[in-house]
Order: sequence, then structure tokens, then C-alpha cells
Amino acid sequence: MGNNAVDTVVAGHICLDMIPEFPRAESSLADLLVPGKLIDVGRLTTATGGPVSNTGLALHRLGFSVRLMGKVGDDVVGRAIVELIQQHDPALAEGMIVTGDSASSYTVVINPPGVDRIFLHSPGANDTFGADDIDYAALESSRLFHFGYPPLMRRMFADGGEELASLLRHVKERDLTTSLDMARPDPASEAGRADWRGVLERALPHVDVFLPSFDETLFMLDRERFARIQRASAGGDLNARADGVLLRDLADELIAMGAAVVAFKLGTQGLYLRTTNDPVRLADMGKCALSATAEWSDRELLVPCFEVDVVGTTGSGDCTIAGFLGGLLKGLGPEETMTAAVAVGACNVESADATSGIPHWSVVEERLAGEWRRRDVSCNLKGWTWDDQNGVWRPDSTTG
Repeated sequence: MGNNAVDTVVAGHICLDMIPEFPRAESSLADLLVPGKLIDVGRLTTATGGPVSNTGLALHRLGFSVRLMGKVGDDVVGRAIVELIQQHDPALAEGMIVTGDSASSYTVVINPPGVDRIFLHSPGANDTFGADDIDYAALESSRLFHFGYPPLMRRMFADGGEELASLLRHVKERDLTTSLDMARPDPASEAGRADWRGVLERALPHVDVFLPSFDETLFMLDRERFARIQRASAGGDLNARADGVLLRDLADELIAMGAAVVAFKLGTQGLYLRTTNDPVRLADMGKCALSATAEWSDRELLVPCFEVDVVGTTGSGDCTIAGFLGGLLKGLGPEETMTAAVAVGACNVESADATSGIPHWSVVEERLAGEWRRRDVSCNLKGWTWDDQNGVWRPDSTTG
């Protein structure tokens, strides 16, 4: 590995995304995916996928110095992944791990306009990724370490998540700020049957910023309630059935497990934030510690998405995370960090692939300085007030 210092290391799951172009909008995937039906599609886009690629390359495009640590096989797909990363910047791939023991991971992304995407996924070498794959010496000069998608990496959740906790503990020992993202596993899979409450209880004491989606969190902490809300949504937007009380209850439970900052991705409903009220925990966030603890202490906000013409949603959550982490790296306050996060997420969905729509941070700032309309929020925010000046919803009981 090279010796170039980088601000951020992004590690975890990586794969090759294969995205066929759909020339027209579809009413539903059920109408599209009919056995025996010939589906006319356009050109195939190939791009690296998963949080190592999506969040990492988004941060790179925003102008941050980044190194990627993902694991691929010594095969055609693995070589394609490394080559695609090197096309952005050869230094990005210096931390990649190539193994001859496993095939590389790939995903077929079915993403027609107007319909949320589905994935056909092979985990490949991601299942063998362990704490010993991290080059900890290479972290010494970095400030932030982000790890993504342990539910799609078998060693990370096997044995109650001890491998994930060990990895994060070793990173925290080097005084980096740690960030963790999740993914919702197939309920019928081994990952879907894992004890995720136990995994989180082991991991979150070593996680400063926890950035899952609302549905992933509900699935992992309250499977019965998740199933009820899923049935009630009847195939619609699960996020639209969230409410302020449930969001706070879930976030407070995660903070009690050890996280300092919790943010739930809510799809088209926006991004929810909850932070600890413990100034010692905030100050113990490593090299990106939130020094203005009064500004970040005991905060609760919900930021709506921005209006854009949606081309594809692949990687939208990963890019939203990149915007959030960018705000932390720049030392922004919670309102500004949340707004930057959904702005970067909005830029993502203007392109079919995960990262080509992400501009430099200065361009995001220019768009935010203009008249950029917000989307309406349909989840239940009874007892919340809209702060037009900062573009956020906040509970009536808070004054921050």
C-alpha cells in the first residue's frame, strides 16, 4: 500500500453492479417481471457497487481524500472492479484486497424509472472479509473510518458479530472517528436469522456515527413491529409509516447501546437525526470529535429530500452518507450536515448509476444557495414544527 495520507478510509462490502437501461417507466415490477416475457432493454452500465465503492467514490468526487478497503476475487469480475476504481484515481485502490480463495461479488440491478429497484446479488469474497483484512497501520494518518453492509458479509455477523466488534474496536484504538452503515438482509437467509440486537450491542460501543435506514433498524430491533408495518404498507413506502415517536424510540435504543450519533435514512421521506446528550461521549468521537458539543448534544431533526428528476436510485443511501460524513469532516453543525447529506443524495438520483451524478462539494454548496425546493414529508410528525430558515423539522419539545 502507498504511503499517501488520506482523510477517510471506506471499508466493507464491494461488488460489480450490472445495470440494464429501461427505456420507459413501468407501473410496477410485477408487470415487468413476468415469466416467459421478453423485456426490451437498452445499454448495460457496469459500475462498482456497495458502500466501499458508492460512499467512497462519492466522497472522492466531492473532493475528499479517500482510500478504499474492499475484498475481491482474483477473477474477471474482481479485475474489472479494481480497474474501474483505478479509472477514478489509482490511489483509491491501494487498499483493495485480492484473494484467490473466493469469487468476486456482483449484483444485477433492476432499476426501471418510477419503480424502486431490486437486486440479484452474489456476496462472493465479501463473506470472507474479516478484521485481519484491515491494514490498521495505514489508518494512522486518517481521521474517519466508514464500514458498510455487515449484513451482506458473513464473517461480520457470524458468532454474534464478534468479528465486526473486533474490527471496529481496533480502529477506535487508533483514535479515528468510526461510522457504520447497514443493509437489510433477506429474512429467509442466514443473515436474516442472525441475532442483530446482539450484533449491535457488541458493535455500537465502538461506533461513533451509526447511519442505517429506518426499515433496516426496525427489522433488526423489532421484527414483529416491522412485519406489521410492512403488511400495513401493502407494498408501499414503509418509510411513510414512520412517526416521530417510533424514530426516537429506535434511535434512543441505539444510543443506549453506545453510538454517539444516529441517523436513519428514510428514502423519499428524508433523513432523521438523533444524538446523545453525553458531552463526554461526543468528545470521545476521535479525530472528527464534535467539539461544539452544545450544538450537537441531544439533537433531534428530520430533513426532507430535495426535488429532482429521478433517473435511478442505486446508491442513493450510500451517497447520502457521503454527504453526512463530508459535513463531519468539514466541521459543520447538525442542520448543515443533514442538509448536505440529502443534497448529495439528490445529486445521486439524477443519474442511473451510483456516483456519476455526484459533483464537487462546491457545486453542492452552489445548489444549496439557490432556490432548491424540498419534497413533502408524509410520515407522521405530529408534535413537530417546520423550521423554514434551516429547512428542517424539529420536535416542539426541543429548541436547538
